[in-house]
Amino acid sequence: MKWSEISIHTSHEATEAVANILHEAGASGVIIEDSEEPDRIHEDRFGEIYELKKEDFPMEGVIVKAYLPVNSFLIETVKEIGESVNELAEYGLDVGLNQVQTNEVDEEDWATAWKKYYHPVKISGRFTIVPTWETYEPVDSDELIIELDPGMAFGTGTHPTTVMCLQALEKYVKRGDSVIDVGTGSGVLSIGAALLGASKVQALDLDEVAVQAAKENIALNKVENVVDVTHGNLLDSIKEPASIIVANILAEVIMTFSEDAYSILPQDGLFIVSGIIAQKRDLVKEDLQSKGFEIIESVLMEEWVAIVAVKRGV
Repeated sequence: MKWSEISIHTSHEATEAVANILHEAGASGVIIEDSEEPDRIHEDRFGEIYELKKEDFPMEGVIVKAYLPVNSFLIETVKEIGESVNELAEYGLDVGLNQVQTNEVDEEDWATAWKKYYHPVKISGRFTIVPTWETYEPVDSDELIIELDPGMAFGTGTHPTTVMCLQALEKYVKRGDSVIDVGTGSGVLSIGAALLGASKVQALDLDEVAVQAAKENIALNKVENVVDVTHGNLLDSIKEPASIIVANILAEVIMTFSEDAYSILPQDGLFIVSGIIAQKRDLVKEDLQSKGFEIIESVLMEEWVAIVAVKRGV
């Protein structure tokens, strides 16, 4: 089978949005090549860092790659992807060079491309993300393993926004908590919450492809008795309160449902949000505070921010 590799050269700020556009176009996963990655100084307290070659990364910005089957609709799909990326400017996002390229590859090459970029990585004190084809032995007795296949889902679980959300869940989830995961994508945050002892997790996504991918990953990690994945727009379908709401999506989207989150959460309930570019941290913090939240933590990782807010009693 022939596949078309779609490469979009964009900015750091627009990376998550471009990846989401590719996902919604039918891609079952993305590869992110960040020009800054080879020069970053990584802390090694969470695991082993393997050697990165500069020639594997762009000179500037970020290249987001995805793979779509070659069919009669491909030309139209690529055109629609380009138009959607152009529209990101309406949300105030800098799309950078905004260069779209396509390249035909064989299925065997496509599979090899995924595995080249994806290895086990320990992302917090307890969580380790492991691709399904790798053999990994836990180092610590309390280590929590999340198995993911990037060919099945959106994202590999190792992007800074996801890492910060998992670290926040590790810090705040208590056994028996109920959790809502808004925009679940691969389901990785829902899986993490379940492994931490949450008694009920509701995973929501507007994209049917993401819903199916999350279900597959949740079954792979044997937490389907805790996690319920449903098709839904933000919090529109939620009827019951939850201890924690977590959302790893664009800052602009977070602000559209922060009031709903406040209404759903009980007293002392937590709202954990990420997907926020550093320049928009204050904007999101001000929005959350205006809705009644108290900011208890704000974390910066590379150019991304995660915020933990609590609903205090009145």
